[in-house]
Amino acid sequence: MTNTNNKGSKGYLFSIVLVAVIGGLLFGYDTAVISGAEKGLQAFFMGAKDFVYTDFMHGITSSSALIGCVIGAAISGICASRMGRKKSLILAGVLFFLSALGSYYPEFLFFPKGEASFSLLIAFNLYRVLGGIGVGLASAVCPMYIAEVAPSDKRGTLVSWNQFAIIFGQLVVYFVNFMILGDHIAPIIEKATTGLNEITNSALLVGDSNWSITTGWRLMFVSEAIPAGLFTLLLFLVPETPRYLAMTGRDEQALTVLTKINGRSKAQEILGEIKATVTEKKEKLFTYGVLVIFVGIMLSVFQQAVGINAVLYFAPRIFESLGMGNPMMQTVIMGVVNIAFTLLAIFTVEKWGRKPLLIWGSLGMAIGAAGVAVTSVSSALPPIIAVISIMVYSASFMFSWGPICWVLISEIFPNTIRGAAVAIAVAFQWIFNFIVSSTFLPMYNMSLGSMENFGHAFTYGLYGVICILAALFVWKLVPETKGKTLEDMSKLWKKK
Repeated sequence: MTNTNNKGSKGYLFSIVLVAVIGGLLFGYDTAVISGAEKGLQAFFMGAKDFVYTDFMHGITSSSALIGCVIGAAISGICASRMGRKKSLILAGVLFFLSALGSYYPEFLFFPKGEASFSLLIAFNLYRVLGGIGVGLASAVCPMYIAEVAPSDKRGTLVSWNQFAIIFGQLVVYFVNFMILGDHIAPIIEKATTGLNEITNSALLVGDSNWSITTGWRLMFVSEAIPAGLFTLLLFLVPETPRYLAMTGRDEQALTVLTKINGRSKAQEILGEIKATVTEKKEKLFTYGVLVIFVGIMLSVFQQAVGINAVLYFAPRIFESLGMGNPMMQTVIMGVVNIAFTLLAIFTVEKWGRKPLLIWGSLGMAIGAAGVAVTSVSSALPPIIAVISIMVYSASFMFSWGPICWVLISEIFPNTIRGAAVAIAVAFQWIFNFIVSSTFLPMYNMSLGSMENFGHAFTYGLYGVICILAALFVWKLVPETKGKTLEDMSKLWKKK
């Protein structure tokens, strides 16, 4: 029944945004599931007889989903324009589901179960790339969907909740991985010789304890199939966005959705504005100069170059190397801290502004990274200092670069180039996510003479320096967008 009054339904708006937000949750779930699975996965492929599974190979395998993320982000603009926002999200959900099943059982049809080989490694990575394409699509289309259904006075808050869902998805998978592992013994993998590793607790990994290598990592990956299936099914119950409906000539359907959300009179007004935007001439990518594109790309590059995702993906391994009790429990605690500081950003971004949060977050990350680096080379300092430093590092990211980067990317580009510019920026984000994640483990395990922990100090020292550079970049080149309309962005960049 069509809403004929001047008040829309908040419940209806909440329900369709909630479905889209599940896409953000899957984004976080898929990218962080490797944190609990990677050690069992590494031990499994170390048992292969036809090749030697090195740290470099493991770095690529642990981050292979990110190759798919680059592809998904690159095609997101085309999919959203040709298929629509809703169908693009359904495609992402299907890819999430297939990837979860394939990562659980990569031997399907072609290989004997439980026999590690180079061919099986390739098959596993292809399934992870498939899920990565889903992540890349969701990372671009979920915020777009929310922004296009949300009223203008609620848009910022609702889009920010997508970032919260990403972090919440990471927390959920940390907890799920912790529950799956339970009382089972995880393999302890240490360097044997240059380029080679060994399982140092192999004597304990007998019988049921070997479960973490044969079964544990499989269950962690397949657990994603539940939220992925739910997300895909629920998407059939939500509408296409009014903007896309209007762009494709389905004005009556667009008006129906707008009326349910905003009420009849407001819906007519919004539809008129949408139709005016649809007919607006398209401008070339560099119409507003190179600087705006450069700033957008570098925001994405710095969000990843500070090293946060390497820490999130390998958190249990890092805590284990610090000798801090149950590493999975420490990872869950870190997830809770991340949630708290993401909420801080959501509730302060409109009050404090984008630039101050980014600058202070960068400095906090630099301090945290420095604390880990110093602790790594000083035996006089207790490991708890390193743990606290990692928490400071992670928390500082969560109230700054985590959510604020996405807010700025959605705001900073003028209307007429936003689609193409966002696709480029997000693609660069995933490219550098892959670079950082795939290089983390080889750098982390480096040694220099008698300094066995040289790699620990070098890696975090490097991330700390990049954090300082990020703060300088924001201070000098990034405009403050608080309180500015999207039309103000066009005027701003035309002046430069």
